[in-house]
Amino acid sequence: MNRKLSIVIPVYNAEPHIKRCMESLLKQTLQDYELIFVNDGSTDNSQSIIESYQKSNSQIILVNQENQGVSVARNVGLALAAGEYVGFVDADDDVEHDMYERLYAAAKLGDCDVVISNYESEQAGHLLLTSYPFSTEVVLTKADIQKQILPFFLKSDQLNTACSKIYRNEIIMEHDIVFPAKVALGEDQIFNLYFFSHAKRAKYIDYTGYHYRETAESATRNVSQKDYFQRAIEVYTSEVPITYLHLIDEASVQQFKAIRLIHCVMAYIHIYLEPSASMPFKAKLEYVRNMILHKDVREALPIYLNEMSIELGKYQKILLYLMDQKSLLGIYLITAYSRFRNRKVWG
Repeated sequence: MNRKLSIVIPVYNAEPHIKRCMESLLKQTLQDYELIFVNDGSTDNSQSIIESYQKSNSQIILVNQENQGVSVARNVGLALAAGEYVGFVDADDDVEHDMYERLYAAAKLGDCDVVISNYESEQAGHLLLTSYPFSTEVVLTKADIQKQILPFFLKSDQLNTACSKIYRNEIIMEHDIVFPAKVALGEDQIFNLYFFSHAKRAKYIDYTGYHYRETAESATRNVSQKDYFQRAIEVYTSEVPITYLHLIDEASVQQFKAIRLIHCVMAYIHIYLEPSASMPFKAKLEYVRNMILHKDVREALPIYLNEMSIELGKYQKILLYLMDQKSLLGIYLITAYSRFRNRKVWG
């Protein structure tokens, strides 16, 4: 490894955002890093913008390829990465100038295989901070990873993103860890499941350096094109890496997956019933009906209620009761009321 860090950036028609992204990456306070841009068949001016920056910035590497999807683009970048650690940035997003210096310093201080940080997302005009319930600023051993982090991946999708972390490249290469090429959604989770099952030392720092920007392709605006619920079902019914089963018993894995599925369904109910979603109202209602009646949801719901009832707020309990009773009208009314209350709070 002849660099401290390699940052892989897949690019597809990112012209409106790529300059902001590149400026934030080129201003990093960390010394000795490389930027690997993989232009995945863009038809706009993304390639020429990157090339204009490349002329005066030697750390920029540009690969042009036919459109093959974000996973293949990231894997192409991984194959070229010469850094001791690897990070990922989406071309629509940007980062704080000290982000990678902070993450790299934390990794080196604890000889960590991976460092996790918070991220900020912009959704419907509001800024949301995603943080985690892990021990902070301390080295998490393999036992800690097994107890705190591995179950979290199975219970929630909040930790899935590869973009607010850095990974030891040696582990990626040793175990041939890549992003799945034929998965339409959730490719980050699969990458993380494999990496964290091999990681021996990790650290979570309570720092927010990554800024995710909502675009036209984001979940709340793209419900008619991507079947998020079907992907959640695939995750629920899929087998976890065999290394996971060596660390967590099978009954617990199924319990965690049930919690995750119901979390997803509750979130998707709000997404699909959002008035701005690009689907006819009748189609949205039918989609929600199919979710709450799905056999896997019916199987997971009692497990979720049994395990999570103490942690639930009043609104969540009502929504889950209505899901259990298969009351589509009740679900529509309570989510509409929730949106009204939230608008008053934000307003």
